Amino acid sequence: MTRRLISTGSPFEKAFGYSRAVVDGDLVFISGTTGYDYSTMIMPDDPADQTRNIFKTVEKVLAEAGSSISQILRAQYFVTDRAYCEPVLAVCGEVLGDVRPAGGIYIVAGLLKPEMKVEIEITARVGT
Repeated sequence: MTRRLISTGSPFEKAFGYSRAVVDGDLVFISGTTGYDYSTMIMPDDPADQTRNIFKTVEKVLAEAGSSISQILRAQYFVTDRAYCEPVLAVCGEVLGDVRPAGGIYIVAGLLKPEMKVEIEITARVGT
């Protein structure tokens, strides 16, 4: 299988030289994804809502890659405040409770833009 790039149409991808995801062999690597609704470029304030938007984006990208949420192997969660851990992880539990990928949550000093409170990176296997 050849290397394939997937884009969500985010202006950040072209401007900053990355792809939303790369499919290589039987793996899908999804770049750090934030809580924008990429059709409107609106970011909700609530970290749980940002996380829900992230998983909507992830689900679309995985489908385009020939994969699904059930094939997620690893998830890395980055939050900008310790107080966001519980609401973010609650949404992760809703989405990934049966999948239970390897994961970690990291509290970071900040993300690219101040409105970004959550960023998630995903690795998954191709297949549904």
